[in-house]
Amino acid sequence: MNEHILIIEDDSDMCEMLDFGLSRRGFTVCTALSGREGLAAIGRERPDVVLTDINLPDSSGLNLCREISANWPEIPVVMMTAFGSLETAVEGLRAGAYDFITKPLDMDILAAALARAVEHRRLRLQVRALSRNCSHCQGFAQLLGESQPMLDLFARLERIADSDSSVLICGESGSGKELTARALHAHSHRREAPFIAINCSALPDSLLESELFGHIRGAFTDAHQDHPGLLVAADGGTLFFDEIGEMPHALQAKLLRALEERKVRPVGGSREVAFDVRILAATNLDIEQAVASGRFREDLYYRLNVIRVDMPPLRRRGVDILLLAGKFIGEFANKQGKEVTGLAEATARKLLNYHWPGNVRELRNAMEHGVVMTRFEKIAPEDLPTKISAGSSSPFTAEPAATLRTLEEMNRQYISQVLEITEGNQTLAAEILQIDRKTIYRKLQKNS
Repeated sequence: MNEHILIIEDDSDMCEMLDFGLSRRGFTVCTALSGREGLAAIGRERPDVVLTDINLPDSSGLNLCREISANWPEIPVVMMTAFGSLETAVEGLRAGAYDFITKPLDMDILAAALARAVEHRRLRLQVRALSRNCSHCQGFAQLLGESQPMLDLFARLERIADSDSSVLICGESGSGKELTARALHAHSHRREAPFIAINCSALPDSLLESELFGHIRGAFTDAHQDHPGLLVAADGGTLFFDEIGEMPHALQAKLLRALEERKVRPVGGSREVAFDVRILAATNLDIEQAVASGRFREDLYYRLNVIRVDMPPLRRRGVDILLLAGKFIGEFANKQGKEVTGLAEATARKLLNYHWPGNVRELRNAMEHGVVMTRFEKIAPEDLPTKISAGSSSPFTAEPAATLRTLEEMNRQYISQVLEITEGNQTLAAEILQIDRKTIYRKLQKNS
């Protein structure tokens, strides 16, 4: 863990006891015996959390909390006192304290409170990153991301963009397949020629055939003039087949022949027309299963799947969720003419803990909803769509004192939760947790 805790307490015996108890629970501890000494230590040590007594020899803990909040707002303060009351707790929270603990201290309860404060600080820093100019973020054309899955994707796209080889883009609905296709075209030598997209599930079979291959005047009732078809219209550029797995089986054979010969015969015509296009295709189906079941032609699959690109789902992209949320908030705030600058910290927690079955498309929708609904500068949890706002806001849930777990147990639960979200990817889990893979392995082995 190694989170750095600064203890400000004038009782040296209490300092020693806290140092011993918290160090055993994985914290790195330094101590100060007065407010003045504590402020100097903050400037020098920059701890993750400050734990301070409310009664100090040279200063009120409340005044100290106000000074820390004013000068180091990213550092949460947990206050402790032997004279706990509702009024004192409210006064402490108004002074900027993150949490309030009453003496005599239960070390496990204190450790859990400090762990929550550490997570709060980490989230606050992530939320602050939303204000960064997206031009400083990693990206590929309109794709943005700083998570390892996206960096790996960008590296792959860089290598294949300028090729003429067909690319099959696979991924869940809303994960950015068409945006990836457009990015490949924008980085290719065909960028000045047309990019044309067609959704294979959106058109009836007969109209899809006419749209792809074209028709001559009089070929059917409504054919009032010649239509070249998209394969010819995209000549020199890129043709993107969205939802390729939904293409009718009979049409698959005709497309395969056209791609092999690079010629197309319009519906009702007798003359073939040559074309030169790069083919990109996308699907959210298990395309291999569709081939195995006979729903998709195996020969067309191999023609399209020269290079495969797999889009990572949003739930595996960690803090990219906040990066994209910030981009969408800026976009919709400008469109709506509202002064919305970002997310409340509790809202950011909701976004990070949500599973995102609709991926980036769902996140974009949620941010538009939030910008429209909010009455403040920052989007609150209640401004989100109900199914997102109703989710758990934190991996640390309130429990009765009798059932409180040790910090080690909470660590194990949270690591397991992150590993479940990342589908067992320890490299990605380590990035989200900001620890190395060896630490994950060690903690899981220790508790197995």
